[in-house]
Amino acid sequence: MSGGLAALLDDIAAFAKLAAASVDDVGAAAGRASAKAAGVVVDDTAVTPRYVHGFTAERELPIVKQIAKGSLVNKLVLILPAILLMSWLVPWLMTPILMAGGAFLCFEGAEKLWEKVTGHQGHEQPVATMGADHEKKMVAGAIRTDLILSAEIMVISYNEVRSEPFWQRAAILVVVALLITVLVYGVVALIVKMDDVGVALTQRESATAQRIGRGLVAFMPKLLAALSIIGVVAMLWVGGHILLVGLDELSGTLGQAWLHAPYGLVHGLEESAAHAAGPLGGLVGWLVNTAGSFVAGLAVGAVIVAVLHVLPFPSHAVGTEAQVPTGDGDTTRS
Repeated sequence: MSGGLAALLDDIAAFAKLAAASVDDVGAAAGRASAKAAGVVVDDTAVTPRYVHGFTAERELPIVKQIAKGSLVNKLVLILPAILLMSWLVPWLMTPILMAGGAFLCFEGAEKLWEKVTGHQGHEQPVATMGADHEKKMVAGAIRTDLILSAEIMVISYNEVRSEPFWQRAAILVVVALLITVLVYGVVALIVKMDDVGVALTQRESATAQRIGRGLVAFMPKLLAALSIIGVVAMLWVGGHILLVGLDELSGTLGQAWLHAPYGLVHGLEESAAHAAGPLGGLVGWLVNTAGSFVAGLAVGAVIVAVLHVLPFPSHAVGTEAQVPTGDGDTTRS
């Protein structure tokens, strides 16, 4: 009896170790997958604060909360089942879908640069003059935008873990969805309330608190501007990298060697730069790869923007998103 109990306890201990190892594997894989999607995450974080601009301070956090809930529904209810189903039934379709998303990121990034260069940016009436249903429209628009960005995040993450067993792959993507949603909207909540914190500090009696408060108030517009720039660069870099890797994979799948050429060029430059840089080879190689991906993304995005702006489409055809005030007269789409 005691021998059987000891054997059972050994089995339980072994199972517990296996489960712990699986949890560790899921966590590590989720971390790698999340890192790969970092470019889209930055853009998501940069875009979302614009949706609460102009609302009263007490409505900012509730709006962010509503958008975060919608984002979680997007990832777990809509996107995750679709990705898992396609990976099971038509796994070959994932690379073209990922590339289509990459092309969209390139278009978005290039169009934002086009708008900055040409000054073709819309202007919105103040939030205070809009109807009572404006908040609902803004939240709905933000969730629609999040659907596109979340799809990219989840597909990029899936691409990093597609060799894992089905259920472990599903668990990893659930962790990624939760992790990135908490990260993005936690940072967004911090950003949108930081100026209020600054204003509150300026009203304290302490001179130090007042200086910090004034610093925060002055710093937040600069931070939002920097996030906008980083978001554009990240979209072009990530989108270009997705397209380069996708073409390389298709070259093997379709047996067309010429599709490998763009990736081969960037990879060759990366290896040459890394070899020449010696101890800093890893960093320099990454920078060269990133620059090559950015150039590729900008080239593809510029072509798409040129086609959509030059061809005689209706004025509302370029982008289907509602205009959203940025706070400085600029707009983004939802």
